[in-house]
Amino acid sequence: MSLTPRTPRYILLRYLSVTLFVRVMICCSVLVGLLEVLALLEQTTPILQRHLGVQGLMLYVGLRLPFLLSNTLPFAVLIGALVMLTQMTLASETAILRAAGLSTLGFYLRLAPITLVLGFMGVMIDDQIAPRSELALAIWWNRTDPTPENGHAFWFRDTSRIVHVGYAADGGARLGEVDIYTRDMEGRLTGTLHAAQASHTPAGGWILHDVSGLSVHNLVAQAQPTQASVPWAMNLPPAEIIRLAADRPPISTRLMIERLLGHVPSNDTPAYLKAGLLERLMRPISLLVLLLIAMPVLYIPPRTGSRSWLPVWCLGSGLLFIVTQGLFRAMGNAGLLPPLMAVLPGLIIFTLGALSALLRNETL
Repeated sequence: MSLTPRTPRYILLRYLSVTLFVRVMICCSVLVGLLEVLALLEQTTPILQRHLGVQGLMLYVGLRLPFLLSNTLPFAVLIGALVMLTQMTLASETAILRAAGLSTLGFYLRLAPITLVLGFMGVMIDDQIAPRSELALAIWWNRTDPTPENGHAFWFRDTSRIVHVGYAADGGARLGEVDIYTRDMEGRLTGTLHAAQASHTPAGGWILHDVSGLSVHNLVAQAQPTQASVPWAMNLPPAEIIRLAADRPPISTRLMIERLLGHVPSNDTPAYLKAGLLERLMRPISLLVLLLIAMPVLYIPPRTGSRSWLPVWCLGSGLLFIVTQGLFRAMGNAGLLPPLMAVLPGLIIFTLGALSALLRNETL
């Protein structure tokens, strides 16, 4: 029987979509669970030392969940597609569908919609959920730190100023060892300020305490009188200070664009922001490539069955694709590659490789 226009094709589309979605969610749950356990093995002692108890452990697990889910989604799509297609092939379901007139391209086109849905889910998690949860986790971790002065220092750019902060405390409302370097339009140093502390006021402003500084004019530095407190013209809230203090946290697309345009302070390079924007837009496409890499398991020989190495080769190719994308992205972050070259080559190379493997199997 062939798939005629009268055949309710949405039934097959729904069956394949639901099956793939369930497999991907199961894989996500397993992978996220393993990563949560590994994270707890490292963080349980500090959490208990801060007397946060079981509630602190559960809060840590919950706030970490969106970030881990976003990171494991590509692996879950790859493994879920491999498991689903392998099971269907070994159970002769693919042979039946082929006999009914469904081609490999038909399989792919019917699995592509749910893969795109998963991709857009990943984009939503990356853009809206993970940045909020990671920021909430960082604020909670900073507030409960008994020795914030031992925290790491960080830098950020604020218009023509470069700011160095020794540590942040009280969820970003109190800063220690603040150094502010001002520059002219040509980037030359015009002055420095050093404050022992900075505090956020209830009115929303900042005040520098125990301030000393230098002014530079015609390459001559002149010391400024020490002042007990000075208003600091910076409109960043404490939460954004914590975000800047974190090591490359996930941020929303809107914040990426604002940092690129220079509307808000940033500690990221333009190359990193551009590559991150492009990678986020290409997330659904990368999942489609992973699905394409898994498609050759439809050609597992019937006599080979579960002894076939084809799923292993497809799994290895998918992992190689993910690693390659990460390497290209790292070079893009460092400014060694333009943003397009940091994202597109891996997609093109592995798409052509997967298509070659499918065409080769079709001719055998």
